Amino acid sequence: MSAPHGMTLPAWLVQLNSEVVSCTRCPRLVEYRERIALEKRRAYRDHEYWGKPVPGFGDPNARVLVLGLAPGAHGSNRTGRPFTGDASGRFMYPVLYDCGFASQPTATDRNDGLKLKDLFITAAARCAPPDNKPLPQELANCAPYLEREIDGLKNLKVIVALGKIAFDAYLNFLKRRGMLPSRAGYVFGHGTKYKMPDGKVLLASYHPSNQNTQTGKLTRPMFFAIFKEAARLADKND
Repeated sequence: MSAPHGMTLPAWLVQLNSEVVSCTRCPRLVEYRERIALEKRRAYRDHEYWGKPVPGFGDPNARVLVLGLAPGAHGSNRTGRPFTGDASGRFMYPVLYDCGFASQPTATDRNDGLKLKDLFITAAARCAPPDNKPLPQELANCAPYLEREIDGLKNLKVIVALGKIAFDAYLNFLKRRGMLPSRAGYVFGHGTKYKMPDGKVLLASYHPSNQNTQTGKLTRPMFFAIFKEAARLADKND
């Protein structure tokens, strides 16, 4: 898989992305993502849907990792890039742009010229799940991909977890590595942050889902503050 717009990806990430895109470990998700890609949403009737697992996206030298939940059925599952082409992305990318992490405030498709700087975006699950709810076994099937990303992104200092499932996915990663005996004591809440045993900072945010942003549970100033804090934490001790 080639990198978009001329950015050369390291060999480990090219290999990982090709494995992610061809993954069929979860029959329920394979059926769902492919069915959605065929049925489509009326507004996107003329679009060719991606309909495959969605690989991570961003700067291989990133110090900040954004960890989401899973691709949206008509967002990433359509465009093939995280948070691209849906309401969550329309809320998030302007904030990333204003915080200096994105080259532009819009994300419409894989070839729109967007580049990320010092930031990499991935998800706990790589396939669009029904009702946005991956099953525990599906998250477990996907976990090795996240592990390899974290191992490969050598400069990471901050993990921004969007929502509790993403928050727990990082804690589970540390548990599997033997760095964390238990998830007890790590409580998810917007703006909570923890210095983790691996030396990184885990910073929690509400997910920028339509449900959260339309109800005012997550506002733009709240989200902006998360990424200003992530930038500050990434710069510390450099």
